[in-house]
Amino acid sequence: MNQGILFVVSGPSGSGKTTLTRRVIEVLDNVRFSVSFTTREPRPGEVDGVDYRFVSREEFEEMIKENMFAEWAIVHGHFYGTPIYEIERARSCGVDLILDIDIQGAKSIKERYGSGVYIFVTPSSFEALRERLLKRKGEGMAEIEKRLENAKREMEEICSYDYIIINDRLDEAVDNLVSVIRAERCRKERAINLLKDFKDKLCYD
Repeated sequence: MNQGILFVVSGPSGSGKTTLTRRVIEVLDNVRFSVSFTTREPRPGEVDGVDYRFVSREEFEEMIKENMFAEWAIVHGHFYGTPIYEIERARSCGVDLILDIDIQGAKSIKERYGSGVYIFVTPSSFEALRERLLKRKGEGMAEIEKRLENAKREMEEICSYDYIIINDRLDEAVDNLVSVIRAERCRKERAINLLKDFKDKLCYD
């Protein structure tokens, strides 16, 4: 059995990465979504334990002290963290795991685990990003402008990722991300372990 692959998906707020990854999980087998902890308030329609695990700042800080996170970061004034058990459980069971995390978290995962596939999601223009944020309910202009400023800094890290998914049309972006995952599963160093009857005769160059 192959070890599960970590697919780390990042992108600016409003890029649509969460919707995208949820759609991909509906299409593919043997892949699950890593549910992060956060201290922010739920948005309309979000479900605790499905979209995020919502906790108080005090609870989050206690989890940090107990070294429960593979990565954690403060984003837009709120704490976000990926629990170690999510990653270890998926990898040990041979299940691929999609982590929807910011660029700080992606760097931490790369430092800690090394292997993984790093994917950056973005609309094709800054104006498209602004329009998406303006359509969000419950956020004022000050918060939106803060997110846009952060987006500019996040875009500077795009070249550190393995793939870029342009999310202007959701169906097309889903197809592209599905293609990335399928291709990565077929990489020689992963697929060769599945050739039980032949692998001792194969080249490992």
